[in-house]
Amino acid sequence: MVLLDPDCVRRLLESADPDVALVFVRGECLVLPLDEIDERHRTLVVVRRADLPEALGDEPVTEERVEALTRCLENAVRDLGS
Repeated sequence: MVLLDPDCVRRLLESADPDVALVFVRGECLVLPLDEIDERHRTLVVVRRADLPEALGDEPVTEERVEALTRCLENAVRDLGS
């Protein structure tokens, strides 16, 4: 079962705002600014963009990078108990 949409991961990587995070809420993957994530949903943050080495630097976002990161983040979501 696929939990994360690669397009969601791509939005996270391509965001111009370093203060966004990928959040998994009610079975849906969202990319939200950190200041919009309320206390109740803070525990559902999978990863902040600023914490991803893949998001730093000038390398282009490729399908291969998106797919690899999606698989890695899906494991993190499963560990959260989804």
